[in-house]
Amino acid sequence: MKLSWRGLAATALVAFLAGVGGVWVGLTGMHALHQGRPGLHEVVHERLSLTADQTASIEIIESGFATRRRALEIEMQAANAELAAAIREEHGYGPRVTAAVERFHHAMGELQSETIQHVFAMREVLTPEQQAIFDTTVVDALTPEQQ
Repeated sequence: MKLSWRGLAATALVAFLAGVGGVWVGLTGMHALHQGRPGLHEVVHERLSLTADQTASIEIIESGFATRRRALEIEMQAANAELAAAIREEHGYGPRVTAAVERFHHAMGELQSETIQHVFAMREVLTPEQQAIFDTTVVDALTPEQQ
């Protein structure tokens, strides 16, 4: 069976969009994918009764993460543009398409790792009682509700 360049380009595009969708789901998971579940931000800032020192520490952590997250989002956008150009020019799953996909996956993986590190950094600021609530919120955000 002979594959056309359009079929290969469509496959590459679908794979790329699936990766973008995975990042989106991962990021929004921290903000509650299911109705009725509070998001991590809401729990930390509204339900944990943080002290002034805890609030200041978490704001520093969040600020640093926001900067790093934005840099990685820009890297993913650049990889996306590189992928588009490679698909337009190679018309198949060639070395440039492969490199662009790998660049995107690397940035996406870095973002996931940085997000998890950010979550654990915030956790360290909390008391054991607050950590228990925080942990439940994180686990709930990352697991589907049982039907």
